[in-house]
Amino acid sequence: MKLRGNRPQSPDRRALIAGAGALAATTALSACGRSEAPVDDDGRVRLRFATDWRAQAEHGGFYQALASGAYEKRGLNVQIMQGGPAVNVPQLLASGAVELGMGSNSFIPMNLVAEGAPVKAVAAFFQKDPQVLIAHPDPSLNSIADLRGRPILLADASINAFWVWLKAKYGFTDDQVRKYTFNLAPFLADERAVQQGYLTSEPYTIEQEAGFTPKVFLLADEGYPSYAAMVLAPTAFARDNARALRSFIAASAEGWRDYIQGDGKAADALIRRDNPDMTQDILDQARARLKANGIVDGGDAALYGLGTMTEERWRAFFEVTSEAGVYPPNLDWRQAFTTQYLPGRG
Repeated sequence: MKLRGNRPQSPDRRALIAGAGALAATTALSACGRSEAPVDDDGRVRLRFATDWRAQAEHGGFYQALASGAYEKRGLNVQIMQGGPAVNVPQLLASGAVELGMGSNSFIPMNLVAEGAPVKAVAAFFQKDPQVLIAHPDPSLNSIADLRGRPILLADASINAFWVWLKAKYGFTDDQVRKYTFNLAPFLADERAVQQGYLTSEPYTIEQEAGFTPKVFLLADEGYPSYAAMVLAPTAFARDNARALRSFIAASAEGWRDYIQGDGKAADALIRRDNPDMTQDILDQARARLKANGIVDGGDAALYGLGTMTEERWRAFFEVTSEAGVYPPNLDWRQAFTTQYLPGRG
């Protein structure tokens, strides 16, 4: 049984090297000149924004800003370019095919820094990474710590991503790992099995296709420090288009607020236009889970506004990953992000 609407959970660092290298070369050249965004016939700045997967509720705030005119009223002409299994956002940024891109988790900008690519996260619209572990409805399971010793189905890319944090925090061991192929059958066949997933996707699919409500453990609720739904910008582009970038972030924040707190139907219509395989029931449950779990407006966003990032969170992410050997201890992790383009900053 295959899952519907799946997305890759944690892109492998190796998969980003080609894009990072090209991006490093491209932005090094741009640093010598100007890299201003084009303007349309109406005087609006044209921005192409590449998402990390096919259109879905996890992109809802961006589509809401498009549908409501939030981008247009700030002098922007924004085109959302949906991703997919063959789309590499860093390569699109490197080639100039897009001005801005979406980062799925904190590993992506950190990997790019490690490869020498001058690109930064400039906003994070998911304060919690929606990464989850899913188990069968066993009453003895009350926290992630209770999964110690159980077989855990993980995709290859996850081994050098959130698995690093799980081992450091809970003492999980590599002999627990089983290969996850985005197929439900191995999980359903073993009641002790645990599998990775996305809060807004796999739990619903299991409920609908397997007929039971699984135990779902959101890693962020137990301290996993990764951001998600980040906006990525090459450093030179951000420098030369600061006003447009600030406008894009402010409009996106408005869109996310309206999508989570208001009526998301206008955004959903655009999502379904771009991705005809998406259904309204999947969108509805995903938006409800984003809202119920404070993914967008919880944590620091409640204090500082949607899209916010803090140095403390990035430091925590770097410390756990560098201590596990993912990154060298002397990596300048502060190059992975900037807060200067967020509303009220800079």
